[in-house]
Amino acid sequence: MPKHAISGFHRLTRTQKISAAGVAAAGAAALIFTAVPGADGGQSKPEAVSVENVKPVAFSAVGTAAKAQQATIAKQAADSAATGKAEAAAKKAAAVKAAKAKAAAEAKAKAEKARKAKQAASRSAVRTAIPAAAPKAAPKATPKPAVKTYPNNLDGWIRESLDVMAKKGIPGSYNGIYRNIIRESSGNPMAINLWDINAQNGIPSKGLLQVIDPTFKQYHVNGTSWNIYDPVANITAACNYAADKYGSMDNVNSAY
Repeated sequence: MPKHAISGFHRLTRTQKISAAGVAAAGAAALIFTAVPGADGGQSKPEAVSVENVKPVAFSAVGTAAKAQQATIAKQAADSAATGKAEAAAKKAAAVKAAKAKAAAEAKAKAEKARKAKQAASRSAVRTAIPAAAPKAAPKATPKPAVKTYPNNLDGWIRESLDVMAKKGIPGSYNGIYRNIIRESSGNPMAINLWDINAQNGIPSKGLLQVIDPTFKQYHVNGTSWNIYDPVANITAACNYAADKYGSMDNVNSAY
């Protein structure tokens, strides 16, 4: 093997210090072996060829790989930046959207509050404008006719008897009743005849108009007392009897 080839190989190793991995990554061999014809009759053996002949090829491959790697890194950086920029833009858009939504909700709540306040004011105005209905007055009770009172004397007894007789349709006048009372009892409601024929028969005449018990019971007027000595009961029963027998007490001028 020529010395210059060997010495050149060693010199290349020391000065360039190219690693086998770097040469392999570049895609070129640091050493190129060729078959050189020897003196032994056609036998050949490998001979190292100086790498100076391949130096340009090896470094060109290394540069290309570095550039490719740099391009990849640059692309990754650009992609990362673009992704970050997109994420930032999305966050900003989401924040703007949330702010708008919040503002819209606040505006809606404010409008609803104003609407309710206006509605309440309107209802209050309506209540003020419409006067409250006056409470219904209790239905007036039909006044009961005043109870007519009569003096407790002959005049009062006759007048009360005339009112009862008018309701029952029994004829008679004040003068006719008064005249017969004075003749029969002198106006004494407790008068009793114990000497006439009725007394002799056991049924004496009694009261203002001297009525016997059977006559009083038969001609008693409803609404009056059943006591024969009661002035009104006695007068109305006697007038009822006289109306039946004589047409009216006014027609009686003597014992009847």
